[in-house]
Amino acid sequence: MSRTVSSHTSPLPWVSRLKPYVPGKPIEELERELGITGSIKLASNENPLGPSPLAVTAMQCALASLHLYPDGGAYRLRGALAEQLGVTAGEIVLGNGSNEVLSMICRAFLGTDHNAVVSQYAFVAYRVVVGTQGAQLREVPAVSFGHDLSAMAAACDEMTRLLFVANPNNPTGTFSTVDELRKLLRSVPEHVLVVVDEAYFEYVDRPDYCSALALRQERGNLVVTRTFSKAYGIAGIRVGYGVMPPDIAATLNRLREPFNANAAAQEGALAALGDEVFLRRSVDLNRHERARLQAALAVRGLEPVPSEGNFILFRSPVGGAELYDRLLREGVIVRPLQPYGMLEHVRVTVGMAGENDRFLDSLDRVLGEGAR
Repeated sequence: MSRTVSSHTSPLPWVSRLKPYVPGKPIEELERELGITGSIKLASNENPLGPSPLAVTAMQCALASLHLYPDGGAYRLRGALAEQLGVTAGEIVLGNGSNEVLSMICRAFLGTDHNAVVSQYAFVAYRVVVGTQGAQLREVPAVSFGHDLSAMAAACDEMTRLLFVANPNNPTGTFSTVDELRKLLRSVPEHVLVVVDEAYFEYVDRPDYCSALALRQERGNLVVTRTFSKAYGIAGIRVGYGVMPPDIAATLNRLREPFNANAAAQEGALAALGDEVFLRRSVDLNRHERARLQAALAVRGLEPVPSEGNFILFRSPVGGAELYDRLLREGVIVRPLQPYGMLEHVRVTVGMAGENDRFLDSLDRVLGEGAR
C-alpha cells in the first residue's frame, strides 16, 4: 500500500506567521544592483568613526589562537564589565549581540499561553523574539512616538511575563525620563520581568535620563541589556550583554549556546570597554552632528522627532518607501520603516559631517527645492 510522503516537516504555526527581521541594505548590494560606486550607508545606526582602534589591535592579536575554543564563561570580559558597572560577574550574561540576550529571555519565560507588553514603534526585534515562542504581543499605542509607560503597566495581566522598554527607543529616538521609569518599575506587577533595552544609552544627553541600572533597588525582577555594536563601533563581531539578578542569569545560562561570545569578540569588547578616548569621540561627534542634522531637517519642514540616539526619524512628503528608493539612486542608503507601520517616515543614521552633507544634498535633489 502506497502513501503520500510530505517533502518537508511543517513548522510550528506561529513560526510560519513570523516576519523575519530585515537589516539595512548593504553598500555592496546597492552598488551591484545599480552599477554605481561611492555609496554611503546611513541605515543601520553604525558608528561612522569605525571600530575602536584598541579593539582592532586586540582582535588582531587574538587571530593566532583561533584554533582554540574561547573561554565559555568569558571570565575577563564579564569581570571588567562587573567592575565598571558596580555589579557581580554572576549578574552578567553575554550574547551574540544584545539581541541574543533578548531571545534567551523569551525562550526562558514565554510560553504559548503568555503575553509580552511592548510600545507601538518599539524595536521590531521584540516582535520577532516574542513571536518565536508563540506568545501574544500586546502593543500599547505610543504618545508622541514614545513609550506610554503608564498604559504599558496597565496592559499587564496575570498572563503577562515580559515588558520591554527601549530607552532610548529605536527607531524613534525618544526616551523615558528617570521619574517615568521609576514609576513604571514600581507599578508593574511583581511577576512581570521588565526588560530595559539600553543599546543607545551612551548617546543620551538629557539631565532627566538615567540608566535603569541606577534603579535596581526599585525592582528585583529587572533586566538591563546593552551592546558593543553602537557607540563602541564593533557591530561586526556581535557582542552584547544583560545585567540581571543572579537567579535569572543562571536560568539564561542554561539556554545560552556554548561559546556564544567568540574569542575575537571577547578580546575586542574587552579592549573597547577600556577605550574611553574613542567612546568620548563617538559621543561628541554624534552630539554635534545630530543637532546639525536635526536642525537641517526641521528647516526643510520634514518634522524630525527629537532624538537621543545616533539616528533621526523624520517625515517624508513622498512616503517612506518612495524616498528610500529615490535616495538609493543617489547612492545614499537610509531606512524605510514599513515593518513598524510607519509608512510616511524614514530613519537616517547620524554620520560623519561629509556624509550628512551628502545626505542633505541628495535629499534636496530628490525632493526638489520645495523641501527647503
